Amino acid sequence: MASNFAARANQALMQSSPKWRLAIWLLLMLSASLWTLQLWQNGARVQSDILAMLPHLQQDKLTERALNQVEATLADQVYIALVAKDETTAISAAKLLMQKLEADLVARGKQGALTDIRSADIQLGEALGQFYFPHRFKLLTAPQAEALASQNIESLIEAATAQLYNAFSYANSNLLAQDPLLLFPANLLTLAPSSKVRASQGILLANQGDNVAAVVMAKGRESAFNPNAQLAQMTALTQGLDAVKQSYPDITVLKAGALFHALAATQTAKSEISILGLASLLGVIALVWLAFRSVMPLLLAIVTISSGLLLAVTFTLSVFGELHLLTLVFGTSLIGIAIDYSFHFYCERLSDTERSAKATVAYIFPTVTLAFITSALAYVGIGLAPFPGMQQVAIFCAAGLLGAYLTLILAYPLLAGSRLPAGSRPLALAGTYLSSLTQLSKRFTTPLGMGMFALVILVWCLVGVTKLTVDDDIRHLQQSPASVTEPENQLRQLLSGGTDNQFLLVRAPSEEALLQQLERVSPMLNAAIANQELGNYVSLSRYLPSHRKQDTAYHLQGEIYQTQIDTVLTSLGLDENLKPELQAAYLAAKTEYITPAAFFTLGAGKQLAPLWLAPNEANSPAGNGQLNDDGASAEHGADQGADYGADYGAIVLLGGIQQIDALKARFAHDGSVQLIDKVADISAVMGHYRLLTLKLLALALGIALLLFSLNFGFKKAAVVVAVPALAALLTLATLGLTGSPLSLFHALALILVFGIGIDYSLFFASAQNHGKAVMMAVFMSACSTLLAFGLLAFSQTQAIHYFGLTLSLGIGFTFLLSPLILTTTLALTTNQLLTTKKS
Repeated sequence: MASNFAARANQALMQSSPKWRLAIWLLLMLSASLWTLQLWQNGARVQSDILAMLPHLQQDKLTERALNQVEATLADQVYIALVAKDETTAISAAKLLMQKLEADLVARGKQGALTDIRSADIQLGEALGQFYFPHRFKLLTAPQAEALASQNIESLIEAATAQLYNAFSYANSNLLAQDPLLLFPANLLTLAPSSKVRASQGILLANQGDNVAAVVMAKGRESAFNPNAQLAQMTALTQGLDAVKQSYPDITVLKAGALFHALAATQTAKSEISILGLASLLGVIALVWLAFRSVMPLLLAIVTISSGLLLAVTFTLSVFGELHLLTLVFGTSLIGIAIDYSFHFYCERLSDTERSAKATVAYIFPTVTLAFITSALAYVGIGLAPFPGMQQVAIFCAAGLLGAYLTLILAYPLLAGSRLPAGSRPLALAGTYLSSLTQLSKRFTTPLGMGMFALVILVWCLVGVTKLTVDDDIRHLQQSPASVTEPENQLRQLLSGGTDNQFLLVRAPSEEALLQQLERVSPMLNAAIANQELGNYVSLSRYLPSHRKQDTAYHLQGEIYQTQIDTVLTSLGLDENLKPELQAAYLAAKTEYITPAAFFTLGAGKQLAPLWLAPNEANSPAGNGQLNDDGASAEHGADQGADYGADYGAIVLLGGIQQIDALKARFAHDGSVQLIDKVADISAVMGHYRLLTLKLLALALGIALLLFSLNFGFKKAAVVVAVPALAALLTLATLGLTGSPLSLFHALALILVFGIGIDYSLFFASAQNHGKAVMMAVFMSACSTLLAFGLLAFSQTQAIHYFGLTLSLGIGFTFLLSPLILTTTLALTTNQLLTTKKS
C-alpha cells in the first residue's frame, strides 16, 4: 500500500516540469519570508526567559496563584551590596548609588529600567507605631502574657520602673499617660524580624567580617528575562556603580537577583548560537567541497539549510509568537540533519553521472519521503514533552526538515542540473569500507562468531544499563557561572539566608481561621530555625494577630486596667486622675481589631500584601497584590476577577533552607499547610515524562516495524528497526558506564537517534549497486550530524550537553551498525533464492 502510494507520487513528479516545481518552491519561500516579516512587525520576539521552558504544573487555583505571587515578588528584584572598611564609607556609597538610580528613573520616567529603589525605611517604625498604638490593649508579648496570666503584675511594674530611670529609655509623659506599664514599645519591637542586618541613616547595613556592607534594593520595571529589559537595567546599574567606584575605589560590589542569572544565560546562548552554528556550517561546507569538488553542491547545500531555517522560524513564530534562544541553540543541530537530503542526492548522482537531476530526485524520492516522515515523527515525539521550549524545538526542527525536503523535491531538479566533475575517489573509499565491513561481518556469521558478538553486546548492555542512575533536577536547564553565584551566596549570607524559591502555603476557610493557622505554624518554624533546618522566614502572623489572640490579650490586660490600675499608678508615681481616661480607653478598644484590610493600606503592608490571598481579587486587600506604589506587579492584572475558590491563603516565605526534607516532614501530615517546592515538583514531572518518552520510543519502534513491513516484509523490516534500537540500547549502556545520569534530555535525544538512525537503515535497505553511494551519503550525513550534536555536547548548559552527548553516541553507533543491513539483506535474499529453487 505504502509502496503503491510512493510509486504514484513519484510518477506525478516525473511528469511535472522542473520549471514549475522551482516556481512553486520560490513562491513558498517568498510567502514564508513575507509572513515572517509580518510576524516580526506584529510583535514576535526572541525569548530568553528560562522559565518559559518549564513544564506547566497541574495545581489547584490557590496554589497556582501563590506561585504567581511569589514569582512576581522575587523574580525581578535586584540586590546590590557595597562592602567598605567602615560604616561611614558604606553608607555614603549606598546613598550615591541610590541617588544615581533615582536620577535615571526621573530622567527616563515611565521608561526607567529600575523602580522601587530603597534600602532601609527610616519611617517604617513610626508608621507602624501610629498604626498599632490604638490597638495597644490587644497586643502582648509572650512574657507579658505569661506574667498577666499568672497575676504576676509586679514583674511588669518593675520592668516599667527600670525603663523610667534608664537614660536611653523610650518612656515619656505622653506614653506613660496612655500606657503606664510601657507594654507597647516591647510589642512594637517584636514586629521587626530577627536578622543580622541593622539600619543607619536610612541604609540597611550588615557586617562582613571586619567590613561593613550597605545593601541597596530595586525592582525591574520589566521581566529580567526580557533581553531589552536586561540591557536597560544593566545600563542603569553600571552607570550608578561606575559613579560609586570613581568616588570610592576601594568598594567591593556584590550582586544578586534573577537579572544577573538571566544575563549570563542570554550571553551563553548567544555565544553558543554563534560558535556552534558557525562551526557546524563550516564543517558541512568542508564536507561538501571535499566530496564533490564543485561550487554548485556547496551553493545548493547552503540553499537547503537556509530554506530549512526559514520555514523553521516561520512555523515557530506562527505557533508560539516568539522564538526561544535555547530553541535556536538546539536548532543549530538542524544544519546537520537538513543537509542529509543534499548528500544523498549528490552521492547518487556521483554514482551514476549519466542520470539527470530530475531522474535522481525521482530515484531517491520513496526512500527520502519515508525518511522525512520518520524523522518528523521523531520530532513530534519531542513535542509531546510538557516543556514549551521543547515543543518549540520540535516545531522548529520538523518545519526545518520540511523546508529541506521541499527544496530537494521542488528546487533540485532544475538548480542541480549541472554535471559533477569526474571523481570517483570518495565512492571508492566508501566501497573499500563496505568491503572491509563485509569481510569482518562474515566472521560473525558462524555460530561461534555470532555467539561471541552477541555475548559482548549483551554484557556491555547489561553492565551499562544496570549502572545507569537518574537525575531529573530542573536546575540543569540553567547553571550560572561562578562569577554570578559566588557573590550572590555571599550576599545571601549577609541577609540571613535571603529568601528561597520554596515557601509555605497556609490555607483556611475564613480570614480568622487563616490567622490562627499562621499563629500555629510560627512556633514550628522557630523550632526549625533552632534545629538549623531553616535560616529565617517572613510570615504575616508577626503583623496580623488573630481576633482570638487579640481578645486574649485584651482580657489579660483587664487585670491592669480594671483590677490593678490603682496599684500600677501608685507604684509608678503617676497621677490618679489618669485612671478614668485609661479605663475609658480600655473599654472603647473592646470592639476595635487589627485587620488585614487596614494593615495593607500601610506602606509596609503594601510590601507584604502579595503574601495574602483572598478568595477573589475583589476581596483582596491589596488589589491583586500590589508590590509598590507604582504598581510593579501589574503583570498579573490579567487575573483580575478570576475565581480562586472559597479558601483564604497566606504565603510564608522561607530563607536559608538547610534541610528541606526535615522541613517537609514537619508539615507532611498537615492538610492546611503545604510546602511549595516548584523545583522539586517540576523535577518530578520531568521524571514522569522521561519514563513516558522512553515508552514512546518503544512504541515508535513498533509502529516503524509495522510500517516498514508493508514495504520490505517483516524480516527485513525487523533488521531495519533493530539498528536504531540497538544503537539506543548501546547509548544507554555507555552513559551508564561513563557515569552520566539519565534525564529527560537523554530520553528526548534517543527519540532523535531513532528518527535520524532509521534514515540510515532505510537507505541501506533500499540500496542498489552494492550501496557505495549510500555508504558515502551516510558517512557524510553522520559526519555532519556528529559535527552539530557533538558540538552541542560542549555546551555550558547541562541540559544541552546531555542532549548533544546522547545524540553523538547514538548516531555514532547507528553509523557503525547500519551498513550491516546490506550483509543481512544479501543473506535474506540468498535464503529466499535457495528456498525458491528447492521448491
